[in-house]
Amino acid sequence: MKRRTAREKALQALFQIDVSNTDSKSAIEHVLEGEPGDDYLASLVLGVVEQKNEIDPLIKEHLEKWTLDRLATVDRNLLRIAVYELKFSQNEIPANVILDEAIEIAKIYGDEQSSRFINGVLSKIKEKL
Repeated sequence: MKRRTAREKALQALFQIDVSNTDSKSAIEHVLEGEPGDDYLASLVLGVVEQKNEIDPLIKEHLEKWTLDRLATVDRNLLRIAVYELKFSQNEIPANVILDEAIEIAKIYGDEQSSRFINGVLSKIKEKL
């Protein structure tokens, strides 16, 4: 599975976890739809869930006039994936690639403002890290 696909499926799994409180393993199985598992997908979903207590405060710190709860579920989880990658996979993946991927996925799954919003928040977080 390509990393873009893994990120998109991770977004879907995290969305499901966020909205319906599903456990990580079930959410991953659901988005795979019978396809073989993917290590990168699993590491993203499990990593975000495990590191959420470190990721969310970092996002909150860079939101202007917003709270994490008020964000669209897609935007919130896309930010979580990207921040996880920036903070915990940076040696493996260049920061600009992480931002570009998040922006492109936001264009597909978010609303018309999502890509600019994601770009703005992630740019600030990237500078801090």
